[in-house]
Amino acid sequence: MAGSRAVDFEIDGQRIAPGTRHQVSLQIGALYTSAPVTLPVYVVHGRKKGPVLFVSAALHGDEINGIEIVRRVLELPALRQMRGTLLAVPVLNVLGFLHRSRYLPDRRDLNRSFPGSEQGSLAARLAHRFLSEVVHRADAGIDLHTGALQRPNLPQIRADLRNEETHRLANAFGAPVMLDSPPVAGTLREYVTGLGMPVLLYEAGEALRFNEVAIRLGVRGVMNVLRALGMLPALSRHAPPIQPVTAHSSNWVRSPISGVLRAQTELGQAVREGDRVGWVGDPVGGTDTAVYAHVDGIVIGCTSLPLVYEGDALFHIARIDDAPEAAQTVALARKLAAAMPRPRARFD
Repeated sequence: MAGSRAVDFEIDGQRIAPGTRHQVSLQIGALYTSAPVTLPVYVVHGRKKGPVLFVSAALHGDEINGIEIVRRVLELPALRQMRGTLLAVPVLNVLGFLHRSRYLPDRRDLNRSFPGSEQGSLAARLAHRFLSEVVHRADAGIDLHTGALQRPNLPQIRADLRNEETHRLANAFGAPVMLDSPPVAGTLREYVTGLGMPVLLYEAGEALRFNEVAIRLGVRGVMNVLRALGMLPALSRHAPPIQPVTAHSSNWVRSPISGVLRAQTELGQAVREGDRVGWVGDPVGGTDTAVYAHVDGIVIGCTSLPLVYEGDALFHIARIDDAPEAAQTVALARKLAAAMPRPRARFD
C-alpha cells in the first residue's frame, strides 16, 4: 500500500534508507587527464512507499534553466513529507555542460542517442547508463529543456497526449501551453514513451541564460506533478491553477530574404493568419519585406537575433483555435510566476 513504510532504495549498488537523501555519483568515463567524470543523481527517498519520479536537466549541455529548477526543488521543505522517491539529475550531459555546449565532445547529440549501448559511442554509453540506473527505476519522468542559443521558448509542455496518464500529468504541471507531439526518433522522450511510462518535456527560455519566469513555472510544475502522483499532499490553499491550452501542431515562419529582422510580435502573443509579424530588410531600411503569420495561434518560440538569412526560422507558432484565450493563459502564468517569492540564498 502507498501508505506503508518504504524499504531501502537501491541504485548503483548503494542502498538509500527511507526518510533520507543522498547524492549518488555514477561513473560515466574520464577526461584526457584520467580524472573521473561522474553523473550526479540526487535521491530523495520518502519514509513511505510511493511512485518514483525522475527529473532530468541539461540533456543538452547548454540548457541551464533546468539545472536551477532542480536546485530549487531540492531545497524545498515540502520534500520532507514526500512519499516515494525523487531521482533528480541536474546535469545529464556533464561533458557538454563543462564546455557550455549543446553536444558531447564528439559532436554527437545525446538526445538522439537513446537507448544507447554499453559498447557504443560516448553518447551511446552515457544514454545507456542513465537509462539503466535511473529511468528503469522510475514510474514517470520530467525532462527539462530550453530553446537553442538566441532562440527562446515560451514555457510549454511537449508530450504524447494520447497516453491518458501523460495527459493528466501535463495538465497538472500547469505550463500555459501543451503541445501534443509525437517524440522524435532517438530521444529520451521517444524511449520512455515506448515503455508506456508517462513523460513530460518542459521547454522554456533559451540556452546559456537564466529566465526567472521559466524557472519559477518549472519549479511550480515539478511540485504540481509530485502532488498529482500522490507523492506530496495536496495544498489546502494555493493560487488558481493554470488551465493549459492544447496545440496539436506547430510551424516555423521563416525569413523570406536575408537581412535585418524588425519583429512586431513576441513570445506568448496571439496571431491570426495573415497578420504581419515583422519585416526583414537591409540595414538602413531601404527595402523591407513583410513577414506574415500563416496560421491562427500563439507564438511559442522566436529568434532573438535580428540578423537573419533567407530561410532562417523566425517565429514558432502553435496552431490554436482560440488564440486570444491562449494569450490570456500566458499572461496568468507570468502573473503567478511574478508573485512567487524569490528563493533565499543560504547566507541570507
